[in-house]
Amino acid sequence: MVENQELRKAGLKVTLPRVKILQMLDGSQERHMSAEDVYKALMEAGEDVGLATVYRVLTQFESAGLVVRHNFDGGHAVFELADGEHHDHMVCVDTGEVIEFFDPEIERRQREIVEKHGFEMVDHNLVLYVKKAGSK
Repeated sequence: MVENQELRKAGLKVTLPRVKILQMLDGSQERHMSAEDVYKALMEAGEDVGLATVYRVLTQFESAGLVVRHNFDGGHAVFELADGEHHDHMVCVDTGEVIEFFDPEIERRQREIVEKHGFEMVDHNLVLYVKKAGSK
């Protein structure tokens, strides 16, 4: 029922594939899922939604502001539900794991740097590419 309200609020018609995909994103342990991840999870749950439909719906969700698409280097696009809370990302180059973090000091420094150069920040996206300490 919440999914129906979210779709309507975003200006999208409530359809079964949209509801199923939104439920999958909302209920998943993994916050950053590719279209293929969503498709596989739907198949495992016995849902009959095609891969093309998943791609189309995710694009519609992105346009409607329900999800945010990330194109991390070396990987395919992943989507996360747009919760309105700003955060940055670390991506493990060995495993592809995506770690979310928020640091007020980093946010403050970014604003200072922008202002120092005579600009006003409109938006930003910080991605750190990392690997476990001590790994080769």
